[in-house]
Amino acid sequence: MPPASPHSISGSFLALTGTALVLAGCASFTYKDLPISKGSANAGSGNTVTFKGSPLKLEGDPIKVGDTLHDTKLTTRDLKPVSLTEGKGRVRIISIVPSLDTKVCEQQTHYLSEKNANLDRDVQLITVSVDTPFAQKRFAEEAKIHNVTFLSDYRGGNFGRAYGLLVPDLHMLARTVMVVDKDNVIRYLQVVPELASMPDMDAAFNAARKVAGLSLPLPPMGQMGGFTY
Repeated sequence: MPPASPHSISGSFLALTGTALVLAGCASFTYKDLPISKGSANAGSGNTVTFKGSPLKLEGDPIKVGDTLHDTKLTTRDLKPVSLTEGKGRVRIISIVPSLDTKVCEQQTHYLSEKNANLDRDVQLITVSVDTPFAQKRFAEEAKIHNVTFLSDYRGGNFGRAYGLLVPDLHMLARTVMVVDKDNVIRYLQVVPELASMPDMDAAFNAARKVAGLSLPLPPMGQMGGFTY
């Protein structure tokens, strides 16, 4: 049998490479142009958020910047009870989403994982939702997210009530991002006013860097004083 020609080898290599790129592309997440909320609602009973403009009441004790984390149990993907207070000694970003099965929550979680500019080396990234631990585990595996700790409030929404973030009409959590320091004190908090909008994740990242004593990342080329370098 005659040896393969260089052209056929090159063609085969390109075909395999193309297939690999297609497969890699299928595994990557495509970000959508979703609205981003810059302001914050107030947590706790008597306050509301909206979903596509319709008001939804919140339930539970209000939290605010300066408060200390409550010792309320969540559930890990291995069905073990855990409290956020057990993370004392580390700066944490806690990203709270209504449900991982929605496009906004999916993008919020990918953004936390993929757009933190190496912040995950020094700061723990946590996602909390009412999804079951099994659903969270499946989501993380399918999304190939390995740098985020997933915790579930599926056992009656006790976490949501403890932080004033439960939306009882939907039995979901209000979309929220908080930064907690090494002493379990909340140093940054955004309760997203509109559930269909993204939180300002970049503001949370910058807050976490300041709390952790890290330098802010350089802006993209061409955006420093108008100079391109």
